[in-house]
Amino acid sequence: MVRERLLDSAEAVLAEHGSQGLTLAAVAARAGVSKGGLLYHFAGKDALITALIERLIAGFDELIESFRLERPGWYTRAYVEATFAVLTAQDADVARRRWAAACAAATDPALRQPFARAQRRWLNDGLAEEPDPDLSQLARLAADGLWEAAELDPSLLGPERLSALRERLLALAPAPSPAS
Repeated sequence: MVRERLLDSAEAVLAEHGSQGLTLAAVAARAGVSKGGLLYHFAGKDALITALIERLIAGFDELIESFRLERPGWYTRAYVEATFAVLTAQDADVARRRWAAACAAATDPALRQPFARAQRRWLNDGLAEEPDPDLSQLARLAADGLWEAAELDPSLLGPERLSALRERLLALAPAPSPAS
C-alpha cells in the first residue's frame, strides 16, 4: 500500500515538475512519508524509477491480456485496443505511468533497458501467428506513434478522430484466425 502510494506520488511529481523535479524528498513529501520511509521501500532514485517502469510494463501487459482472443493472430488487435483504451482515457493510469517512466528513464541508458526490452516484446510477440506479420508490426508501430503524439499534446486528437484512427489500425490488423 505504501509502496504503491510512493509510486503514485513519483508519477505525480514527474507530471508536475518533470524529471529534474523528481527527488526522493519531493516524492516522500507528496506521499506523506519520511525520506527514510521511502528508502525502506526503494534503495534510491534509480530503484524508484525501475519500479515505475516495472509497474508500467505490468499494467500494459495486463491491459493487452484483457483484449485476448483465444485464437492465433490475436495479439496485434489486442495491442491496438489496449493502446486506444489508454488514449481514450479508459485507462488514464497507464498513460500517466508511461509518460512518467519514460521521462524518469530518459537520461540513463541502464534505466531505459527494461522499457526497451518490453517495447521489443510488444512489437514482436505473436508476429509469426499473424496473417501478415509486416502489416501487423506496422499497426503496432503506428499505435505507438499515436500514443507518443497524444502524450506530447493531448488536444491534438479528439474523440472522433481517435475513433476513426482506431478503426483504420484495426483494419490493418487482420482478424485473427478461428481456433483450430
